Amino acid sequence: MWEEKDNQLVRTFVFRDFSEAFAFMTRVAMLAEKMDHHPYWENVYNKVTIYLTTHDAGNTITEKDRQLARAIDELVKS
Repeated sequence: MWEEKDNQLVRTFVFRDFSEAFAFMTRVAMLAEKMDHHPYWENVYNKVTIYLTTHDAGNTITEKDRQLARAIDELVKS
């Protein structure tokens, strides 16, 4: 689940291996580009942590962040 922390939505995703994590990051990148809302993220082997905040709104959580979070959740479901 997404957590609100330090004016960001944060979630860590764990995959079987690096290839699965990287494939997920690629799908998120395409989604983020389409939405013109790009996350800050970290990847270490099979873990991807995503931080969503809207810089243009003073680094706060906005509806753009919530929409991207919901879209990312849909990627994981499928």
